[in-house]
Amino acid sequence: MGFLNNTSITVDAVLTKKGRELLARGQDEFKITKFALADDEVDYRLWDTSHPNGSNYYGAVIENMPLLESFVDENQIMRFKLVSLPKNTAKLPILEVPSPNLQFNGPGVQQTITPNTRNGSDSEAGYSFTLHDATIANLTPVIVQKKKKKKRFRQLPFLKGGQGFAAAKILDELEFIQKEEIADLQTNVGATTPVFLDEEERKRSITLQGKSVNLVSRSVTSDISTNLTVTGLSTGATFNIAVTIKADPSTL
Repeated sequence: MGFLNNTSITVDAVLTKKGRELLARGQDEFKITKFALADDEVDYRLWDTSHPNGSNYYGAVIENMPLLESFVDENQIMRFKLVSLPKNTAKLPILEVPSPNLQFNGPGVQQTITPNTRNGSDSEAGYSFTLHDATIANLTPVIVQKKKKKKRFRQLPFLKGGQGFAAAKILDELEFIQKEEIADLQTNVGATTPVFLDEEERKRSITLQGKSVNLVSRSVTSDISTNLTVTGLSTGATFNIAVTIKADPSTL
């Protein structure tokens, strides 16, 4: 890591580890569709409203701070992403979850987490769910039902002249629900890192993206706690849910 001289404009683009992984697979997975901006280097405590030269110089120190070079570990850069909100927005988006604390009293217990974004909307892009320790619990997709239309047919009687059955005639269209196991989730999608974990935590974690997940407890020999981090993919709003798994009575 190093610093860039801010006296000139420099564009330094590098691929993260995840980006290089997708490119190396050669399966046309590496597609840049979005970008994000961040202000990791900025210390807003240096905004000086008492500067003797007036308001034009309140941010003089901030504007002259050095910038970090680009580096490839997506877990160590762009921790503080900027968000775009409608003009005249008075309140920042806030995530609402069913409970800030979840406790499981044994293995195989399931709880569904469906977040809601107040003062904003993540209904289209959905959310990122990161379970920090997947050895004590698991994230599973919420199965949804998809509506389709099916055409209903009726056989007509023999036509004169022995032509056989007439072609089936469409009477109407009957809407029905076809049950399909459609996972409203994607696993470890893209190079975006919504939550920053150390190397050991990353090995144990699992990340899904969607609008809702099921959290299922595993069997553990002692009480263990971890966190489930939920992030709105459009608003950037984040909420940490404390998760506690109680010891499996059968192992005591």
